[in-house]
Amino acid sequence: MAKAKAAAPSKLDTPALSDLGADVEVRRHPAARRLTLRVSQTRRAVIVTVPMQCDLVEAGSFLHRNIDWVRERLGSIPEPIPFEHGAMLPLRGEPHVLCFTDSRVRGPRIARLEAASANSGDYATLQINGPAETASRRLTDWLFSEARRDLDERVVHHTRSLGLTAKRITVRDQSSRWGSCSTTGTLSFSWRLVLAPPLILDYVAAHEVSHLKEMNHGPRFWALVHRTMPQMEEARQWLQIYGMGLHRYGPNTVTGR
Repeated sequence: MAKAKAAAPSKLDTPALSDLGADVEVRRHPAARRLTLRVSQTRRAVIVTVPMQCDLVEAGSFLHRNIDWVRERLGSIPEPIPFEHGAMLPLRGEPHVLCFTDSRVRGPRIARLEAASANSGDYATLQINGPAETASRRLTDWLFSEARRDLDERVVHHTRSLGLTAKRITVRDQSSRWGSCSTTGTLSFSWRLVLAPPLILDYVAAHEVSHLKEMNHGPRFWALVHRTMPQMEEARQWLQIYGMGLHRYGPNTVTGR
């Protein structure tokens, strides 16, 4: 018998919630026996999960009873940093100042300027040429392609090291995980790995490549990761401490693409 599926989320929007600065979603789930509440740090969203028969009025009442808890959790999430002129963006672990030039010059639309400009202090500048109104999109596309290039290189390295073969590599805007490996041999990664130091991207590539042989997190899996990535513990600790902060960056919103 097919499993019952959760209903599509509904938006809960009342004047009393308008100052939260976050979307509020109500999700009806067939397995839910009571109302539960969580705050997604990556999406900056408040999610209320309720039984199928529960209505929005009851969900709203439940949320209001716990509004102080919600505000506390939202207050602990770092403010998003949109892609805009003058913003600071890490690229492979190094801070860069974004410079939207609105230039119509021909050639690469995005170029890293090694020499810092007068307005960027001691930081390198990441210059995005072209119309300012579409600069955020072009920057996003470029970051995706840079992440893909780095991941292609490291996946090739680790598959050769372990004698494995990946069927395909995809780069996505994932909010719940840094990478994944399907049973068909497709590896998927978050584009935000290109913002982190190269060691971190390298570790996630090694992690997912190891899943091509061991689709679990048992001792043999970790032995594979360590064989091809001896610095895995350093990288894992970095992700645990700093990884969530990478979700602050994005075009217009934290995770939008």
